[in-house]
Amino acid sequence: MTIPRSLSLALIVFLLSGAAVAAPASETIHRPTVSSTDIDHFWDAYDEALTTDDPARQVQILQRRYIDRGTAGLKAFMAVKGYTAQSYVDAIRAYPRYWTSVRPHTLRARSAIAELEPELRKFQTLYPRLRPAAIYIAIGALKSSGTTQDDKVLIGAELATGDDSVDTSDMPPKMRDWLATYFRSRPFETMSLLAMHEFVHTQQRGPGSTLLGQALYEGVADFVAERVTGRKPQLPYVEYGPANETAIKAAFVQQMDGENTDGWLYNDTDNAFKVRDLGYYVGYAICDAYYRKAADKTAAIAGMIELEFTDPKAVKAFVDSSAYFAPARGGD
Repeated sequence: MTIPRSLSLALIVFLLSGAAVAAPASETIHRPTVSSTDIDHFWDAYDEALTTDDPARQVQILQRRYIDRGTAGLKAFMAVKGYTAQSYVDAIRAYPRYWTSVRPHTLRARSAIAELEPELRKFQTLYPRLRPAAIYIAIGALKSSGTTQDDKVLIGAELATGDDSVDTSDMPPKMRDWLATYFRSRPFETMSLLAMHEFVHTQQRGPGSTLLGQALYEGVADFVAERVTGRKPQLPYVEYGPANETAIKAAFVQQMDGENTDGWLYNDTDNAFKVRDLGYYVGYAICDAYYRKAADKTAAIAGMIELEFTDPKAVKAFVDSSAYFAPARGGD
């Protein structure tokens, strides 16, 4: 099963018409593009690569059939994550059961793309200064379900379209445990939430220069994406955070002004709570407190998105205005 190129183009037109309707009359919005053609190219290369056992030949095939034919999004994804043709061959050879089982999942990307049109409309309603960004759904080499580069949203379909039926049995234990947690959240069902989270990042001035700044950078993306989609990620930090907020705050305050994000962000469980990505929760909770205090909700959303995350003073002023840490610091 493949995604016809004509269908991909039709989806682009569908999304672009929605973005145009959402644009305020006083503004001209350059229309974004959405592409999933890299998925087709990957599986073409994959099928040919499996016709030989020669690793060097497989690298040549991945380069020629996938990378050389890639969109600007694939090239950006590879640059951000350090992917090479060798990266893909290594992953294919190491995890054959994984790739066989995830293939039909990746081909569902077209239905997720269709869901983005109303989400982009709502985003522009909430944030009228929304700048254009292209969305690319490609196949990565198991490093990221979603990231950005400048005005490009980059989705890794080999992760973002999965669920707990994907076979991870040929992976090392740590990787298998991480993917089991991720796939239990059924990311495909909330792929539009991931896309909106990453779309927020294309609008921000970041990332942050401290743990607090980076946690807020991610928390803003989570918070705004929830306002757009009405959904939260089905990941452990979302439930664990509110239930253990006092202890999390106390621990976070001790480290938040430093540059080290270990234990708080990016799938690191090296913390007292043994829960991944609690920094996302802290950033989200700060935004929630800020938003609740704001009389002008539209201005509050703009203030979050346009915050200078690289400026510790600006970050501190924003956080202080939320009063989120006031109890942890001894009250008002």
